[in-house]
Amino acid sequence: MQIDIFSVNSRYYGLETEKFETAEGKTVVYVRRRFLPASERFSLLQEHTVSEDERLDQITAKYLGDPEQFWRICDANDVMRPDELTETIGRKIRITLPEGIPGTTL
Repeated sequence: MQIDIFSVNSRYYGLETEKFETAEGKTVVYVRRRFLPASERFSLLQEHTVSEDERLDQITAKYLGDPEQFWRICDANDVMRPDELTETIGRKIRITLPEGIPGTTL
């Protein structure tokens, strides 16, 4: 079953939902589990080097134009916990095209 309860820019948009019936007869709708996609499915555009006091929402706004798209950068870097990307100064973060969109070969 699919109910679009999330906005189109959400990592959960388009995921299937399930229903659970409580003992009291209340129906609870929940989103099925989401797995991180394989990072090799993302075409690299460039890398970003983390500097002191940077936040992922700032990086995302700079490269993707929308700070709420931080999850796309997490997916492209095999990261489940967003803060992990900016914890280490000097870390290289992959900035990619959306999942499944092929890049050009030079």
